[in-house]
Amino acid sequence: MNFEPYRQILTKYWGFTSFRPLQEEIIGSIAEGRDTLGLMPTGGGKSITFQVYALSKEGICLVITPLIALMKDQVNRLNSLEIRSMAIHSGMSREEIDIALENAIYGDYKFLYVSPERVSTRIFQARVPRLNLNLVAVDEAHCISQWGYDFRPSYLKISSIRELIPKTVPFLALTASATSHVAEDIMEKLNFRESNLLKTSFERKNISYLVRRAEDKGTYLINTLQKAGGSGIVYVRSRKRCKEIAELLVSKGINADFYHAGLPVELRDKKQISWTTGETRVIVATNAFGMGIDKAEVRFVIHWEMPDSIEEYFQESGRAGRDGKPAYAVLLYSPSDKTRLEDSMRRKFPPVEKIKDIYEALCNFLQVPMGAGKDNVFDFNMPEFVSKFRLPVIETFNSLSFLQREGYIEFTEEIDNPSRVHFIVGRDDLYKFQVANESFDGFIKLLLRSYTGMFSEFVPVNEDALAKKSALTRENVYRFLVKLSTLGIIKYIPGKKTSVVIFTEERLERKALLISPDTYLKVRERYADRLNKMIDYADYNTRCRSVILLEYFGEEADRCGICDVCRERNELDLSKYEFDLILDEIKDILAEQKYDTRELVSKVNHPEDKVIKVLRWLLDHNKIIMDEKHLLLWKEQDLFSH
Repeated sequence: MNFEPYRQILTKYWGFTSFRPLQEEIIGSIAEGRDTLGLMPTGGGKSITFQVYALSKEGICLVITPLIALMKDQVNRLNSLEIRSMAIHSGMSREEIDIALENAIYGDYKFLYVSPERVSTRIFQARVPRLNLNLVAVDEAHCISQWGYDFRPSYLKISSIRELIPKTVPFLALTASATSHVAEDIMEKLNFRESNLLKTSFERKNISYLVRRAEDKGTYLINTLQKAGGSGIVYVRSRKRCKEIAELLVSKGINADFYHAGLPVELRDKKQISWTTGETRVIVATNAFGMGIDKAEVRFVIHWEMPDSIEEYFQESGRAGRDGKPAYAVLLYSPSDKTRLEDSMRRKFPPVEKIKDIYEALCNFLQVPMGAGKDNVFDFNMPEFVSKFRLPVIETFNSLSFLQREGYIEFTEEIDNPSRVHFIVGRDDLYKFQVANESFDGFIKLLLRSYTGMFSEFVPVNEDALAKKSALTRENVYRFLVKLSTLGIIKYIPGKKTSVVIFTEERLERKALLISPDTYLKVRERYADRLNKMIDYADYNTRCRSVILLEYFGEEADRCGICDVCRERNELDLSKYEFDLILDEIKDILAEQKYDTRELVSKVNHPEDKVIKVLRWLLDHNKIIMDEKHLLLWKEQDLFSH
C-alpha cells in the first residue's frame, strides 16, 4: 500500500514527517475497509489515525467520544488547522443539534464529534443515513465492555448505526488500556465483521515503576521533589487534598500549582498551559488532568493515593517519559490505603433500596412525571440536590453512577458552555432592520465584525470580549443580545456551567426499576477484582513491577531491571540467571523438608556467598520463614513467580 498521501497529510497539518508505531498499520487496515480495534497506550497518538485517514477521503468522519471537554478541545484544534469540524453533545439545545446536523449533511465538514448518548436519539438516527460518512471512529472503546473499568450502556447502542449506513464504511475502535478479554468484548459489541486487533506493546522501557511505602507521604514527597529534576504530575483523589498538597509544596519552595474539574475553564486552561510550557514545574491534580496533554518531557508521575484499577494507574502513569528518556512512575503506599480502598468499596456500592430512593428523589427534583422524560436533558445541580434531600454526597454520586450503568440515566461531567448566537433572519431582512432601528445598527455590525458563520449555525460568543471592543458594559451587551433575541433577529443562548442528566428511559415506578441482585453482585465482584489486582501490585515486593503490569494486559515480559524490586535484586550483585537458579534450587530443597540455615546452604550447589545473599533476600521478603525450632520453610504453597 502507498502511504505517501497519508504522510503528506500528516506533514501538512501536524508537521510530522513520519508516523508513530502502529499509526500507519491502523490507517492501512481501515483503508482496506476493515473494522479495526487499535490498542495504543496513552500518548500514542490515537486521534491522528482517524483524522489523517478521514482527510484523505471524500465525506465526513463520525467520532464518538464520552469526554465532552476532549471533544471540544479536538474540534477547536482541528478548526484552528482550517479543518472544518463540529461537536454535538448533551449540553446543546434541540435547535442547535438540528442546525448542526443539517450543516454536517450539506456543509463542507470533515469531522462530526458526537457523545454516545446522542447516537440513539431519533433526531440523530433520522439524519445518519444522509451523512456521507467515510469512517466511524469510537474513542474510549473500553466503555462498551461490562468487563471494562468504565462501562457505559450508551456505548452498546453505537452498533445500531451499522443498519443505517453503507456496509462499506469501516469502524475504528480506539482505547489506551484494555485486557484481552475486554478487547474481544469490544469487537463483539461493535459487530465487527471479523476480529481485527492491532496493538503495540504496553511495555515502557524508559519508565522506572516504584512503590514507596510511606506513612508520612508529605515529607517523602517534599524530599523527593527537592532532589528530583524536571517537571511532573502528582495525582490525588480529592479536590480538597489537591489544593492542600500544592500549597504544602509551595510553602517548601517547590514551584507547584493545583488542577481539578471544579475550577473555571479559563483558569484550568491557564494552569495547564503554564505547566505545559514549563512555567509551573509540578501540577497536583485529580484525574481530570490528563485529557489532551501534549507534553513529552514529563520526568515523573507520582500517585499520592492508589487508583481503583491497574487500567487507570497505567494510563495516568503513562504520561511520564513520552520523549523516551528515563522517567519515574511512583505509587505512595501506606497500610491505611488498603483500609481506605476497602471502605470506598462499601460506599461505591450502596444498597439497592438506597439506589432506588435516590432515583425517586432525582425524578422529583427534576420534576419528571411518571412515564415521561425519555431522551430529555436536564441541567443538574448536584450540591443543590444533595442539600435539598439531605443525602450523603459520595453515596449519591455512586447511586447515580449505578443507575447509569443499568441504562436508566446518563450522568455527564460538568459542561462549560459558552454563550451562542445564531442569526435567524437573512442578510436582506437584517439590513432592513438595521436601517429601521438605528440604535441596534452599531451593535449588529460589532457582532458581524467579531464572528463569522452566524447565519448558518450557532457561534460561541464572549460577552466580556464584546464589551471591551465596544466600550459597553457587559450588562449592556447582554441586554442587546436578549433584546435582539426577543425581536426575532437572533437566537441567543446564554452561557452556563452545569452537569447534565439525561433520562435514557421514561420515569418508572419504583417496583419497575429493575436492579437485579445478580447484576449488582457481578459488577461488585468485577470492581473488587480490579481493586485487588491494584492492591497486589502495591503489596508485592518480590515481583518486577513492569512484569505485573504487562501480564495484566496479557503480555509476557522479562524483568525490567529498573523498578524498585529489580533494583533491590540487582544490588545482590547476581545476574538474573544466577539468582533464579539458586532460588529454584532452594525452593526444591525446602519442598522436601525443613532445614536449618547451615544445612540448607551446604545442600545448594552454588558458591556459599551467593546462596547466602539469595537466602537473606528471601527471608527479608518473607518468602522463607523460620519456625520455633529455627528451621527454614517455604512460606507460599503456590509456585513462586519471579
